[in-house]
Amino acid sequence: MDHGTVGSAQSGRLLVEVREEGPSAVVTPAGELDHHTADLLREPLEECLAKGFSRLVVDCSRLEFCDSTGLNVLLGARLKAEAAGGGVHLAGMQPVVARVFEITGAEAVFTVHDSVEAALVGEGESD
Repeated sequence: MDHGTVGSAQSGRLLVEVREEGPSAVVTPAGELDHHTADLLREPLEECLAKGFSRLVVDCSRLEFCDSTGLNVLLGARLKAEAAGGGVHLAGMQPVVARVFEITGAEAVFTVHDSVEAALVGEGESD
């Protein structure tokens, strides 16, 4: 997988970078994840799964906002990754984004790490 960036010429509010890290794909959304930008994250997540990466690390450190649509994208990716024997790991969440996960109870269904490095160190754990 190449280091790639997917963006929207229309909104410019979310950029997504994807890179390989051993058996994991690290997906970094930067900006606002909402109804208008959700497909910009959904498509790279699905591409990673289609390429055989069942362990996805989502680096949330540059994510400034996440609404219910964005949350649903991550939950959908989680279901597909788990069906493939893997999982979705969230890393480096900003307080405003972490609050959405806390309020909805979604934090209980994801493995959350302080940093991408911590998520990658945990590669040997069962997803």
